[in-house]
Amino acid sequence: MTSFGGPSIPAPQEFCPEYTLLSDHVVYVIGGKSSNQLMPLAETLDFRIGKNELAVRVDDAKHETKFTIKEMMVRSEWDRVQRHVEEQ
Repeated sequence: MTSFGGPSIPAPQEFCPEYTLLSDHVVYVIGGKSSNQLMPLAETLDFRIGKNELAVRVDDAKHETKFTIKEMMVRSEWDRVQRHVEEQ
């Protein structure tokens, strides 16, 4: 079968958007599940944290948009790392 199809070409890698959400106590680094999944802009964002994902609902919409949580960090630790990066 491979001789009929010729050499296989790897599929182009799609990059998913990544966002950093800051709260008073925790920082979340989240990513879309596909390359066209973007964080919606709105006056009010409601979100809930589930098993390894963050679900976002915009302005009382019927559907949620789910993002994968890539990293979580305590806000004070994140601030310290950011200061260190800025100093370099």
